[in-house]
Amino acid sequence: MTCELRVVPIRGLPELEEGDDLGALLAEAVTLEPGDVLVVAQKAVSKVEGRVVSLDDVEPSAQARELAGDEDARRFEVILRESREVVRARPPLVIAETRHGFVCASAGVDASNAKGPGTLVLLPLDPDASARRLRERLGELTGVDVGVIVSDSCGRAWRRGTTDVALGVAGIHALLDLKGRRDSTGYELHATEIAVADEIAGAAELVMGKTDGVPAAVVRGLSVAGEGRGADLVMPRERDLFR
Repeated sequence: MTCELRVVPIRGLPELEEGDDLGALLAEAVTLEPGDVLVVAQKAVSKVEGRVVSLDDVEPSAQARELAGDEDARRFEVILRESREVVRARPPLVIAETRHGFVCASAGVDASNAKGPGTLVLLPLDPDASARRLRERLGELTGVDVGVIVSDSCGRAWRRGTTDVALGVAGIHALLDLKGRRDSTGYELHATEIAVADEIAGAAELVMGKTDGVPAAVVRGLSVAGEGRGADLVMPRERDLFR
């Protein structure tokens, strides 16, 4: 897949607003090369798509007040609105399944790196569509064929800490299926899938960080072009051993 990998942070983008041309801003900020994978933080995408909520406009329900405990019930109302199902709750912690099928803390609703006090950033309505649009826009502006990942941090049921994962994918394989291949000793692999897009997102997060104001990074040196989707990485409910 690669012999050497380079991860380049993209700095200098302004504070993003709804309607901003994110593709143009990124194209101006970095010189892209064929085969590059551009990883963009979900919050950057959500801001330009208008996925920002003011708590002043939210009236909490009884369920939200129950989940909130001593915290602001309006935030929990937004979480409920973004959820298909509350999977686990230990107030004020809520693990929910989003309408996309992602199972994550607070249904992806987050106040960090938002638009200021009293605002929350939501996940894109369709992260795969967001990645496709951004890839098409970059192609129009640069003439360069790149992959795009819309990434966000996510916890894991069996591990401490978070790592970035791919919510939306365009122009690359999301999963590498190794079933049927043989390892170096000749053993045939029967159930091995590599979450390529998640690995790329995690690598990019190392230079983007959570508090450094770096909204995107280029991962260079890979050969992963394909037609994957972020949706490919969602565990089907019938195979989910944690529910």
